[in-house]
Amino acid sequence: MARNKTKSYPESFRKEAVRLADLPENTAADVAEKLGIHVGQIYNWRNQFKRLSGKQFNTLDGVDYSKDESAEMRALRKEVKQLREERDFLKKATAYFAKDTK
Repeated sequence: MARNKTKSYPESFRKEAVRLADLPENTAADVAEKLGIHVGQIYNWRNQFKRLSGKQFNTLDGVDYSKDESAEMRALRKEVKQLREERDFLKKATAYFAKDTK
C-alpha cells in the first residue's frame, strides 16, 4: 500500500502561478487548468506568499525574508529603540543643565 507522494514545485513556478492568477484577465481556475494543478493550490500559494512563510517563499523583490533575516531585523529594531530613548534622555538632561547655568 503506497502513499501518494505530493509533488514539490520550485518557488519560481509558484510565484509565477500566483502572479498569473492575480492578473485581471485570468482566474485562478483557468491558470490552474493550464498548469495542470488544482485551483486550491494557487490559493494556498497566494496565502503563503502573503505571509512569506519560511517554508515556501523566502525572497520578495530581492529582499530575503528568511528567519535569520527576521531575527536580525528584530534585534536591530530593539537597538534603534534603545538608542532613541538614550538620545531623548540626553536631550532632556542637556536642556536641564543648560537652564541651570543661566
